[in-house]
Amino acid sequence: MTELGRPTTAHALGLDGPGLTFDWAGVTDVGRRRAHNEDSYLAEAPLFVVADGMGGHSAGDVASDAVVRRMSEIASRPFATTDDVETALRVATEDIAVAAADTELGVGTTATGAFLSREGEGAEVDFTVFNVGDSRVYMFEDGRLRQVTVDHSVVQEMVDAGLLHADDAEKHPDSNVITRAVGFDVDPRPDYWRVPARPGLRLLVCSDGLTKELSAGRISELLGGVDGAEPAATALVEAAVEAGGRDNVTAVVVDVRSAETTDAE
Repeated sequence: MTELGRPTTAHALGLDGPGLTFDWAGVTDVGRRRAHNEDSYLAEAPLFVVADGMGGHSAGDVASDAVVRRMSEIASRPFATTDDVETALRVATEDIAVAAADTELGVGTTATGAFLSREGEGAEVDFTVFNVGDSRVYMFEDGRLRQVTVDHSVVQEMVDAGLLHADDAEKHPDSNVITRAVGFDVDPRPDYWRVPARPGLRLLVCSDGLTKELSAGRISELLGGVDGAEPAATALVEAAVEAGGRDNVTAVVVDVRSAETTDAE
């Protein structure tokens, strides 16, 4: 387990015009059934990342650590790019290969998150969301929850093919089988989505230890009912552990506010 970044309130980008500020926090818990926490996260603008390691014992921890540490090397700039992310994932894959040299089954990790991006001078600020595996990014805005990422998993492929109803996916015996990962000597292939960074937007980046315990309705209830990024992340993780805690649980919450709102408080 690696935790990079610290809870931050009213982080300003320093752009021309009214501007935006960002609050964020990350929380992780080993859960009730695992001996080790193989989740890692990075919560430091411009990157908010969760990695859920696979490989057993400390091997998954090594893989998830490689991802967030390589991603953290981007965090000295106000914005990131897809090239930055893909370079970090490729180097992390090389790190994982070295660490997994003595393992028979290989080592890997999911990697999902969002980074602040801007197409050019004067352009609007966006979050570019990326995903490899079955950790997830959600957006909560105007009281509505929407899953941004699409899982790279066997059950998601079954849902897409009309062979399985989405409501039954989490209970399927293959629900933990993923079809893409970072590691295992394979080039990582992230998918991307663009989300405008608007005041009032709340992002949740989380491992599947949270989504396997909490329904979308419960996640929405907590995101809508708990003020502050750190209290919200804590409430989500605690609720997932209380609901069973069968896996490690990690949540990173990012809130977007206008600079005027921040100044008035």
